[in-house]
Amino acid sequence: MEKLIISAACDCSKSYPGFKYVIPVEEVEKVADEYVRAVNAGASLAHHHGVRHMEKAIQSDGRQFSIINFDGWRRLTELIRDKVNPVMQFGVASARLPDKVKLMEYGPEMMSYAFNVHDEHFQPDPKYPPTNMYGLHPREELEEFCIVAKNHGVKPEVEAFYTGAFWNLEFLRRKKVPIDDPVYMTLFIGWPGGAWTPPDAESLLHLVHHLPKYVNWNLSVMDPMHWKLLALAIGLGGHVRVGWEDYPYLPNGEAARSNAELVEVAVAMARAVGREIASPDEARAIIGLSPRPARNSVA
Repeated sequence: MEKLIISAACDCSKSYPGFKYVIPVEEVEKVADEYVRAVNAGASLAHHHGVRHMEKAIQSDGRQFSIINFDGWRRLTELIRDKVNPVMQFGVASARLPDKVKLMEYGPEMMSYAFNVHDEHFQPDPKYPPTNMYGLHPREELEEFCIVAKNHGVKPEVEAFYTGAFWNLEFLRRKKVPIDDPVYMTLFIGWPGGAWTPPDAESLLHLVHHLPKYVNWNLSVMDPMHWKLLALAIGLGGHVRVGWEDYPYLPNGEAARSNAELVEVAVAMARAVGREIASPDEARAIIGLSPRPARNSVA
């Protein structure tokens, strides 16, 4: 079984705004420190969102997506790369394609894109207003993204909330749209909203059973079933994503004081069943990325 890639998603300002240790996205030095500590604890991939804010209502194009602060995004990327050298994956699949194309100029190795409808509703604490994200991702848009990403040397991270994303991926592959093998896909289970998939073992096994053979898969769980399903993913040979964005609590239910604490749990779980942890360079080899010099900040 190949070594385990642990992805860190350290920003919970939109998913858990009432979390006791939440850091405002504008405090990029503190957010960067969370990523640095997570990588030093064993994470090999940094899934970050830069600085962004959600639109307050559905716009004329039928979407309610993120507003990108490009300077903040660049600064966070630089701060992380100044100290550690993880696989740099730009998240916020809930951003419009022109914004994502501009972000490619900052040198990510990977970029997220939902290959299914975006329909998310975060409100774990009723004292805070819900965070909603809405939007279709037509196949023509997915094709354009893959072509632009290829031209920029960026590998797509395919986000899949249900099996319709698999169908879209196969559709693009039949059209010879450039998506290099192995495709790296993250399965999202228990994320609330209209794209929700139940957070249980049956759901995970169903998704894995129907995955195309050329896919290397990763798991994200936003639910108290988080650690149980990540344990199953580790045993099945998948990779895992941890961090305050997905589930900011330790297995005993206590709030994690840092993202590094969550990474440490994943490391211990893997080693308990004899699976070693991938370094950033080993993760690059597994994902199909070129080696990257250490401490190489954006241009």
